[in-house]
Amino acid sequence: MKETNKMKKIALVNHGCAKNLVDSELMLGILAKNGYKITLDERESDIVIVNTCSFIHDAEKESVASILNLINEGKKVIIAGCLIQKYRDEMKKLFPEAAGFVGTSDFNKIAEIIKQIDKTPYEVSSTPLYCYPEDVERQQITIGASSYLKIAEGCNYSCGYCVIPKLRGKYTSRPIEKIVEEAKHLVKKGVSEIVLIAQDTTMYGVDIYGEPKLPELIEELNKIEDLTWLRIMYTYPTGLTDKLLKTMAKCEKVVKYIDIPLQHKSKNVLKLMNRPISDYTKLIGKIRKIMPSAAIRTTFIVGYPGETEEDFKELYDFIEKSRFDRLGVFEYSREKGTISYSLPNQIRAKIKKQRRNTLMKLQQKISLEINSSLIGKEIECIVENISDDGIITGRTYKDAPEVDGVIFIKNDDTAMPGDVIKVKVTGCSAYDLYSGC
Repeated sequence: MKETNKMKKIALVNHGCAKNLVDSELMLGILAKNGYKITLDERESDIVIVNTCSFIHDAEKESVASILNLINEGKKVIIAGCLIQKYRDEMKKLFPEAAGFVGTSDFNKIAEIIKQIDKTPYEVSSTPLYCYPEDVERQQITIGASSYLKIAEGCNYSCGYCVIPKLRGKYTSRPIEKIVEEAKHLVKKGVSEIVLIAQDTTMYGVDIYGEPKLPELIEELNKIEDLTWLRIMYTYPTGLTDKLLKTMAKCEKVVKYIDIPLQHKSKNVLKLMNRPISDYTKLIGKIRKIMPSAAIRTTFIVGYPGETEEDFKELYDFIEKSRFDRLGVFEYSREKGTISYSLPNQIRAKIKKQRRNTLMKLQQKISLEINSSLIGKEIECIVENISDDGIITGRTYKDAPEVDGVIFIKNDDTAMPGDVIKVKVTGCSAYDLYSGC
């Protein structure tokens, strides 16, 4: 008897950010709900979904390479996510061998795509409008102490370097009760830390409640009995109101960690970027006044078209003075479909690299000084895993999953993954901490 598609395992390969990861987990949940078996090992299946990333050119190259490799291996490949959304017409010509296509806001149709796989089905909305499948249980790809929780999708901003609004559509929030329900379910499954994500978490609720409701959402999540940590990512400078900061400060389960991508300091560059122009020095001061122990993480872009040496010097001085706990620097990537693609005064690659290296060297010095000041002090950390030789890998409240540093701890034989324990810092490097190691 010939094996049907539904009897076969469906494999999935995920590329991109945490928000993409949640979409992949939802697709797997939809497939599981429809009776399909799933696997993360593409060798176990003839049908593979590749959830692609198209934020910058390097991410596109990685996704394309993954698709090509799988097609060359004879797999039936379904191309999903940002890459097909961005290049709706070109992708069908580029990959005539593909078995199906599904856009960023159409992944709830993945089961139908699989059913029609021999017809090369195509579900890519010209105008994406995200709809979270609330009746689906995510099939988590990564099982551990922490889990991402998407509270909204899409973006209403028009930052000059970013194509996300075209790929993800208008900002769309989920209802508070649905988010709380999913959070409780994650905690019951053993998750200790929930990480809230969206393109901009501070705008949460504006579209459905008429005003930002992140403070109210945080207060509801803070009531979940067995939740240990709640972390908020991707906050926007103008959205960090006194009300939000004070809510974060008073809720004991909210880790005192502010992730706020500022992108630049120079008014000239911020204007070219279509970003808010405000006093970021004052904003950092306000955060530290309301939450004195807050760890502040930010990111900056160097080499944006029109960035002068004076603009870069202003950014350097700002970083040196602000002493961010965590900082990432990206070289500007010229992407088609963005406002900045056609701007004059594009910066040479060599200069972009030099500027990035200069800032990272500065930040390494700052980070080492901050980490060194923790030696001899006790700090809370969450246990992620324990190696065979008994060394715990954990994260402090100052460190978000995947993007920040870790702490290595000599195991006391009582800690388990997911536990939040207090340890004494005995050593450090520029990015990581050590306890007893």
